[in-house]
Amino acid sequence: MKALWDNPQKGQISREVHNQVNKRLSPGSISRASIINLLEDMVGMGVLSRTDTTGKGGYRGVYSSKMDESGFRKFVVKTAIEAFMRNFPEETRQALEKLS
Repeated sequence: MKALWDNPQKGQISREVHNQVNKRLSPGSISRASIINLLEDMVGMGVLSRTDTTGKGGYRGVYSSKMDESGFRKFVVKTAIEAFMRNFPEETRQALEKLS
């Protein structure tokens, strides 16, 4: 999804993201429905924005990044640490202390 950061004003539809992901996973693949679910989850988390546009066959979502790549990396780390603290508080504290 690097292209979402490369040109955030343009955005991408799920088909474009799906093609890029599967190109990187080759010879493996992931379903388009899984990509759409991930994109929608990221909209819900505030990472992406979605605008609807009309096209052949009806409406489609255009996804754009709401943060730059550095901001996204920080978001991922913060979200992971919060989940670890919620689920494994003592172990997380011990691990973080060892890193200091």
